[in-house]
Amino acid sequence: MNDAPNRAAPVDPGWEARVRASFARQAFMAVAGATIVRLEPGEVELELAFDPRLTQQHGFLHGGVTAAMLDTACGFAASTLMPAEAGVLTVEFKVNFVSAARGQRFRFVGRVRRAGRTVTFTEGEALALDGASARTVATLQATMMTVLGRDDVRH
Repeated sequence: MNDAPNRAAPVDPGWEARVRASFARQAFMAVAGATIVRLEPGEVELELAFDPRLTQQHGFLHGGVTAAMLDTACGFAASTLMPAEAGVLTVEFKVNFVSAARGQRFRFVGRVRRAGRTVTFTEGEALALDGASARTVATLQATMMTVLGRDDVRH
């Protein structure tokens, strides 16, 4: 079995500006303090500094925040390969929390595994960063749906 991602080339020459503008409109990302640190066709990396307001009772980054960040990274990874007029919505996702999310910063990587015309399969990884060390704290698999012809779901 080939384990390499199956990513198509962007069909929209303005994909990068479109994706950055769409990300900037996500109020939750601004509230959380998330930024795009890497943006390539089929792959997006977001970063978030530790903030005690985003933790659960034990001081770890809250699982809901982790899931939302991974979902967002995967959604924007899918968006990089979409036509300019398309929107992307998550159909489903599964998250595995593999380690306590404690770190100075967190990185959320979303990757397209298989891009389709209607459905795109993605995977994500959340990393806790402390100095030069990085540790996986969660993984995610998500299915994204291409949405066309709806004014309420657009970039």
